[in-house]
Amino acid sequence: MHMEKKEKIIIITGFIITAVAGVLYYTHANAVLAFCVTAGALALLALIVGDATEQLGSSFGPGTTGILQAAFGNLPELFVCIFALRAGLNKVVQGALVGSILANSLLVLGLAILFGGLKNGTQRFKSNPPKMVATLMILAFAALAIPTLTRLLHTSAEAHLNTLDVFLAIILLITFIASTFFSLKGDSAVVPAKPVSGKKAAHWPMSLAIIMLACAAGAAAFVSDWFVVALEPAMKILDINETFAGLVIVAVAGNAIENLVGIQFAYRNQMDYSMSVIMNSSLLIALGLFPLLVLLSFVLGGAILSFVLTPMLLVCLALAVIVSAFIVFDGESIWLEGIALIGLYLLIAAAFWWG
Repeated sequence: MHMEKKEKIIIITGFIITAVAGVLYYTHANAVLAFCVTAGALALLALIVGDATEQLGSSFGPGTTGILQAAFGNLPELFVCIFALRAGLNKVVQGALVGSILANSLLVLGLAILFGGLKNGTQRFKSNPPKMVATLMILAFAALAIPTLTRLLHTSAEAHLNTLDVFLAIILLITFIASTFFSLKGDSAVVPAKPVSGKKAAHWPMSLAIIMLACAAGAAAFVSDWFVVALEPAMKILDINETFAGLVIVAVAGNAIENLVGIQFAYRNQMDYSMSVIMNSSLLIALGLFPLLVLLSFVLGGAILSFVLTPMLLVCLALAVIVSAFIVFDGESIWLEGIALIGLYLLIAAAFWWG
């Protein structure tokens, strides 16, 4: 196998912890212990899925790699949200989706700018690609705000919110498909050239990449179910409300760890690719995963997921989108901006600790 030692350790550790999570689930062990172990397994499986997808995509070029990452990179979070919806935890799902955007736009971006800035000083990057993504995120937020404002302002469309949600989901998915097509064309406005890292990455055979992707994705489906089963009793024992569980815990376990690659590129002073990885992850959630889950919720047989957010969630989402846009529009960053972004994320998380 053409694998680096680090990759082998991650894969072996991931499947061992997955096995332990299975034992805890079937033996009905302590809910908090099962919750912590399944969260760790889910994070490692997300990392393995991301690695396998990148290795598979490297055989086809950057455009196809982006499509594969969009299709498979968020599978663990998708599975968690599906099982949570079937369990009636729509607030957890809503919090997890918004939390993923917040984690990418504030926490991960802030860490990338902080560590990159401390090592390399003021960092500069081509502003057009992240500006394009930031503009699409602002438009996505505007679209997501409409159902919430419809409810808050009690307009005549309030009686047809489900229909409005479906229509909005279709519009967002069409926009996502259009942006994906734009990316496939390789336009420099949204797709910066992938930088060459300091060492040659190990290349897996295609058969190995497919096997690892299938195994990790299959394991993620089981672990997601175990995670949701352990989530409800763990929340009661730890006195964690549904919104905080989704906004912070589920979002970080299912999404943010995979995007730590953006921090690595910033540390290597490869900010163009770092910005692309981090900001496109938020865009994928807003334009792809969120509307897809809204549509799926009508056929899953559990809770119906809506775009109607609480006023606090809506304001926090607006802050994340606007602040991250301001950070990238000038094409340069300093470590102090990273601290500010991390601080804002921690303030938002603290505000939801009590509900």
